[in-house]
Amino acid sequence: MATPILVGLGAIGAALAGRHLVRTGVIGARRGAEQWTKGGFKAKMDRKEAIEILGLKDTPQLRSRLKDAHRHIMIANHPDRGGAPYVASKINEAKDLLEKLDGKAR
Repeated sequence: MATPILVGLGAIGAALAGRHLVRTGVIGARRGAEQWTKGGFKAKMDRKEAIEILGLKDTPQLRSRLKDAHRHIMIANHPDRGGAPYVASKINEAKDLLEKLDGKAR
């Protein structure tokens, strides 16, 4: 009779300890969470925001990596695969803006 009670109390204790460790960040910490920009989109997209949306760095190789970055992020966020149409439109807007701006620079 005492065994089920002890097992139950042990499970509750383990759950409470696990919750505490997750909340303090000892285990299960989101290592990639700090890489994302906080906040929403700007009303008028600029070059910096477009680069952040596509996950690129502002380097001379940006133009050569633009197409692959756009394809990669659209696969993950396409509306036909459960992504949000608004996010997909922002991804496309970022690609179009960077192509337009880099085309003028050359």
